Amino acid sequence: MRRVLVLNQDYSPISVCSAERAFLLIYLEKAELVHEDESMQMRTVNKSYPTPSVIRLQDYIYIPFKSVMLTRQNVFKRDSHECLYCGSKKDLTLDHVLPKSRGGKSTWDNLATACKKCNSLKGDKTPEEAEMSLSQTPFKPSYVMFVRNFSGFTSKDWLKYLSLN
Repeated sequence: MRRVLVLNQDYSPISVCSAERAFLLIYLEKAELVHEDESMQMRTVNKSYPTPSVIRLQDYIYIPFKSVMLTRQNVFKRDSHECLYCGSKKDLTLDHVLPKSRGGKSTWDNLATACKKCNSLKGDKTPEEAEMSLSQTPFKPSYVMFVRNFSGFTSKDWLKYLSLN
């Protein structure tokens, strides 16, 4: 599925949608085409249209706070779908760096992707106690970082709107 970056009226990134949805927003005059994908055209029976890559909404949408939701799949995306202990990409699960039984919470900073083997070896210990090191420290990604790095497709047209925030 072709992905399109959606910008607010002030050119700040707010989401990613399908090319079909973006085309509909343009057609209904709710958005304008900012960049098109020159390698692809959208066709009807008798007409061709540019495929959107970046669109900008006509009206400003007030968004009080944009955050990445903590879900199992989003943690896997942040960790590139690999175990942070051994690098395996098979039989993945979530590990609490500080175990729940010892007061560890289900937060971005305490959850890591782990394969079942490493998670079992670590057990009810911290990584230091189990003598297992993490390849990266778990962190909460910013919304812009998540869109830029983990949303699937990122076009070169997106880069100037997805600066480090």
